[in-house]
Amino acid sequence: MYIPELYKNDDPEEIQNFIHNNGFGILVNQTDGKPWATHIPLLLEVNNGKQSLVGHVSRENPQAESFKMNDHVLAIFTGAHTYISSSWYDHENVPTWNYLAVHVYGNLKIHSLDESIEALKRLVDKYESKSENPVRVEELSTKTMLQARGIVSFEIEITAINAKKKLSQNRDDKNYENIISELEKSNDNQALDIAKEMKKNRP
Repeated sequence: MYIPELYKNDDPEEIQNFIHNNGFGILVNQTDGKPWATHIPLLLEVNNGKQSLVGHVSRENPQAESFKMNDHVLAIFTGAHTYISSSWYDHENVPTWNYLAVHVYGNLKIHSLDESIEALKRLVDKYESKSENPVRVEELSTKTMLQARGIVSFEIEITAINAKKKLSQNRDDKNYENIISELEKSNDNQALDIAKEMKKNRP
């Protein structure tokens, strides 16, 4: 991902929180000689100071077989994004787009069946934490858990992270504040979220 210095995010805690809050990612690799992408939830974990991503794909997905031959993958996480009209500036310029994104590179290791079940427990626990009657993998029947054989679960050892927050940092205070003001007039949640991020980025 191309990241001009002005838009680079090097804050490890901020990046971790971003992935936790935007965990439905896009897993990309080379499959059968062409780019392949799968949309899946990915869980960021830290063990002994090392970060990894944990997830799974359907065993029927051609990408699953490709992991055996090429373990290098890219996981893409996107956050809020919105159009920025140049009519909001006090000078002539071109429109643009503000957004938040993180790209994670790593090497993938396929789980054993037991590791797959443990990974499923952690993933389900995360997303069931706010449920009134949370589902627990440990309480599912043997018959239901046979479905676990239909997935390929894995862990991605992270080798690099590129994080970008493009939030009109190139604008002076007057135009920056005006962009926020215009975004806050919107009924669009994406625009409102970018306005919040801009306020945090330049208090």
